[in-house]
Amino acid sequence: MKYVGEASQEELATGERSTRNRIARSVLDHGPSTAADLAKRLGLTQAAVRRQLDALLSDDVVEAREQRVYGARTRGRPAKVFALTECGRDAFDQSYDDLAADALRWIAETAGDEAVMAFARARAADQSGAYRAAVDAADPEARTEALAKALSADGYAATARSAPGPQQGEQLCQHHCPVAHVAEQYPQLCEAETEIFSSLLGTHVQRLATIAHGDGVCTTYIPRSGHPTPQTTHSASASKPGRNPA
Repeated sequence: MKYVGEASQEELATGERSTRNRIARSVLDHGPSTAADLAKRLGLTQAAVRRQLDALLSDDVVEAREQRVYGARTRGRPAKVFALTECGRDAFDQSYDDLAADALRWIAETAGDEAVMAFARARAADQSGAYRAAVDAADPEARTEALAKALSADGYAATARSAPGPQQGEQLCQHHCPVAHVAEQYPQLCEAETEIFSSLLGTHVQRLATIAHGDGVCTTYIPRSGHPTPQTTHSASASKPGRNPA
């Protein structure tokens, strides 16, 4: 007979796995996060979060990074943030990556890189219908937020926020990319998506970082009218062949 509060080892293990999945999903949806961020977001103690993060680190689901600081650094060591590894992202989807990459490789070999770019643009245009409806229905100052919500509905876990520091504009952040592995080999997918964002928002936009390039989040800068764009994190000239130049 089981008494109230008593749990089997199997039940405890199931609860631990559930908590780890919640933590991994939170990192997927919100991007690289500190233990304190995760604890607040999930209603857990920091000690409980750190215990599960240790397990996720051991399983190569997340990796620890130094937190990026904008502006002047404060005293003390920067907090660690935890980001999903390539293995961690694999656990959520991307099961058709090999097929998609093979198809694009065949297109490139038979019709050239221009055909790959044409495919990427056609794909982005097909996807943009719902995005355009959402953006056009929003007030001008809310269009980036509307685009983020539309992207989230397609699995990109997107958010919009004011750009940090002296930049006058917004950042569109995609915390997940269902085609990241393919885009690593064929950056035309990212280029076409950036072009669509520019068209939808009616302004030049600047891609600062991409998951396909190894960053934790795809980040696109949308300037306010009359303000210049910042320098990109990765320049096209510095990119390796087959890597995202964004």
